[in-house]
Amino acid sequence: MMTQDLINLSAHAIRTLLQDRQVSPLELLDALEARIAKVDGAVNALPTLCFERARIRARDKDFSDLPLAGMPIVIKDLLTVSGVRTTFGSMTYRNHIPESSDLLVERIEAAGGIVYAKSNTPEFGAGANTFNDVFGFTRNPWNTALSAAGSSGGSAVSLATGMAWLATGSDLGGSLRNPASFCAVVGLRPSQGRIAADPGEIAFNRMSMEGPMARNVADAAILLDVMAGYDSRDPMSLDDPAESFERAAEQQRVPPRIAFSPDLGVTPVDSEVAQICERAAERFEELGTQVENTHPDFSGLQDVFQVHRALSYGTSLGPELEANREVFKPEIIWNVEKGLALTGQEIMDAMVMRSKIYQRTVEFFSNYDLILTPATVVPPYPVEQRFVERVGDHEFSNYIEWCSIAYAFTVIGAPAISIPCGFTQSGLPVGLQIAAPVRQEASLVSAACAFENLLRLPDQLPIDPRAPDP
Repeated sequence: MMTQDLINLSAHAIRTLLQDRQVSPLELLDALEARIAKVDGAVNALPTLCFERARIRARDKDFSDLPLAGMPIVIKDLLTVSGVRTTFGSMTYRNHIPESSDLLVERIEAAGGIVYAKSNTPEFGAGANTFNDVFGFTRNPWNTALSAAGSSGGSAVSLATGMAWLATGSDLGGSLRNPASFCAVVGLRPSQGRIAADPGEIAFNRMSMEGPMARNVADAAILLDVMAGYDSRDPMSLDDPAESFERAAEQQRVPPRIAFSPDLGVTPVDSEVAQICERAAERFEELGTQVENTHPDFSGLQDVFQVHRALSYGTSLGPELEANREVFKPEIIWNVEKGLALTGQEIMDAMVMRSKIYQRTVEFFSNYDLILTPATVVPPYPVEQRFVERVGDHEFSNYIEWCSIAYAFTVIGAPAISIPCGFTQSGLPVGLQIAAPVRQEASLVSAACAFENLLRLPDQLPIDPRAPDP
């Protein structure tokens, strides 16, 4: 098949070709290398390539009986890959080449995935705009003057432009969902513990989660099936799921009780984005369900999230702060210092309030099966702008607060997915966030796939990067 023909196919179609031996992993790697050479210069999504390593692995054995069947895959530059430059987006690690891979990378490779590139990320994944001093800015393919969001911006852009069929991302405050929304792809943050990964310094209190990214929901479910499952090295990892997420997506089940909220009562939202998402939510009724305007009570969200986030940064990067103060970006320094300054009372208060928020959302989900919201509160913004400082008259108090609508579900450990739902008048993508009760990924991907097939928006991908109008 011609390179462009392969690039245009879904991950599901590519896997079928691999399983039937109609195409080889080496042919796919050739197609991807040609596509990257053609388009990545305009968007800077995949700054680290490892095609030599990938081809050695592709020649090593027959992958056709494995779940990914030799599928090439992009790994976000926050996960280590053995023998491949892994910078975490930081000048501190600009020459770092790890000897071993993250346990999640090991899992993906054992399932027949072939790593050929690392995707760009902001320093240590901090901030929802993908730029760093090692590799520079990643640009939005719908308008290269704009941000791809973050921190999984490189993965999202590689998918939207046909440089990947599947990619990993990670999500603490919306880092999977924001770039999926900005780039018109799919990003799924699973329930806490659904996907095992290196647990870091706070193994029993980790809010960041790895997750799958793809051009459509069914493809994301393929990768979720591979990523999900127990690993003893991650003490919070859940048992292997009882149901295949890919099979759940195929069934396209839509539950009867769905809620919609334009803001969750926690954040201002751009009016055009809110209107696009509300119109999209109303279309769920075409699938035979009822949509009501309501949301859980997230009172106390900001303190809960900011304290837990600061605790994480203080624990992981506090020991490195003084040695790297001149290298770390200002937002990292602020977050680490905030973490180091936390009092025991502040941490206890945040833990208690987090439990109360969770209890209120459990009660909410006893009456509703899913809740729909905008995935982000604004459309893509200028790439040089470090973060969203305000919406309307509201000025955000810090660099991450504009992501409140996403991290509300982080705090309760619930699964949430961003899927394309429309475009602004200027042609910029808008994502709809769909969240489900904890550990209900199967019902989430099933309903999301049904809705996606109603809209058919992923059919237009991949695209060539588009420069701004002169």
